[in-house]
Amino acid sequence: MFDLPVSRRLALVLAATAALSGTLISCGKAPSDDKLVVYSARNEQLIKPLFDRYTAETGTPIEFVTDSAGPLLQRLQAEGSNTPADVLLTVDAGNLWQAADSGLLQPINSAVLKQAIPSHLRDPENRWFGLSVRARTLVYSSERIQPGELLGYADLAHPKWQGRLCLRTSKKVYNQSLVAMLIAQYGEKSTEQIVKGWVKNLATAPFSNDTKAMEAIIAGQCDVTIVNTYYFGRLQAKQPDVPLSLFWADQRGEGVHVNVSGGGVTAASKKAAAATKLLEWLASAEAQQRFAGDNLEFPANPAVEPVAAVKAWGSYKPNLINVADAGKLQADAVKLMDRAGYK
Repeated sequence: MFDLPVSRRLALVLAATAALSGTLISCGKAPSDDKLVVYSARNEQLIKPLFDRYTAETGTPIEFVTDSAGPLLQRLQAEGSNTPADVLLTVDAGNLWQAADSGLLQPINSAVLKQAIPSHLRDPENRWFGLSVRARTLVYSSERIQPGELLGYADLAHPKWQGRLCLRTSKKVYNQSLVAMLIAQYGEKSTEQIVKGWVKNLATAPFSNDTKAMEAIIAGQCDVTIVNTYYFGRLQAKQPDVPLSLFWADQRGEGVHVNVSGGGVTAASKKAAAATKLLEWLASAEAQQRFAGDNLEFPANPAVEPVAAVKAWGSYKPNLINVADAGKLQADAVKLMDRAGYK
C-alpha cells in the first residue's frame, strides 16, 4: 500500500467528514461557479421551499447540508479555507456568536439587512443577522393558575411556586441562552439566586425538551414552565383544546427573552456578494413570513406580520438586550447553572 500525498489525504478526510455530517442537496442546476452552498441547522422542510423559490426567481441554484449546529460548526472549522459553504444558517444566537467568535463568519456590509433587522437581533459587528425570532416565555395551566398570579422569570424563584415548576434541562442551549441573558440583565450574583430558586421549586427532575415539560403540566405534575413559543404552537395545533396558556414574561420590566435563528456569510466564501443577496432576500417581506411562519416563529423584520396562528397569541414587549450576549455570557451561564444545582 503506497502513501498518498498529504493534499490527497486531506481531501479524503474532508470528504469523509461531509459524508458523516450530512448530504449536499441541490436546488436547481447550474455550473458550479454560479451556485451557493448553505450549511443549515434549520430542517430541510423549513428551508428547501424557500431555496427553491429563490432559485426560481434569481436563477441562482442552492446546494445545502442540514445538521445540528454543533456538527456544522465543527465541519466548518475542519474544512477551513477549503469549505464549499458560502452561508451558515443556524438556530440560537449563542451558536451564531460562537461561529463569529471562532472566525467562521465574515462581516457583511449590507444596508438592506441593517434596515430590515433591528440592532438587538444582529451581531454588533454585522457578521450575522437574525432571520426569525423565538420568544422564550412562560406556559401555565389554564385550569389551576390565573394569569394575574404570574410575573416573569425571576418570580418563578418565589416560594409560592415550590413544587409547581417544571423546566427543560440546563444542558440545552435554549436555557443556557436564557440564563446568559438574565446575567446581562441582573448580574451574575442575582441571577444565581434566581436559578437556585428555580431548582428549589422544581416539581420533578428537568425534562429533555419543552414539549415534555408542557405535557407534565397537562398531567398535573406541575403548573408552570418556560418554553420557546413554537413548541407551544405545535402542541396547540395537535390539541386545540389543550388546557395551557402563554404568559408574556416581564411585561412590567425589561420584557420577554427573545432569541433568533439567523445566518451569516462564511469567512472562506468567495461569493460574499451573492451570499449576502440570499440573506437579504430571506430578510425581505417576501420570504420572512414563510421563513418564520413555517416554524411558528415571529419574523425578525418588524415590518412583516406573523402568521395567523402566531398573531393569535397577542403582542408582547421584548427584552432589547442584544442577543449576542446569549453567546458572550453562555460559558458563565453554564457554570452558574452547575453551581446552582440545575441539571
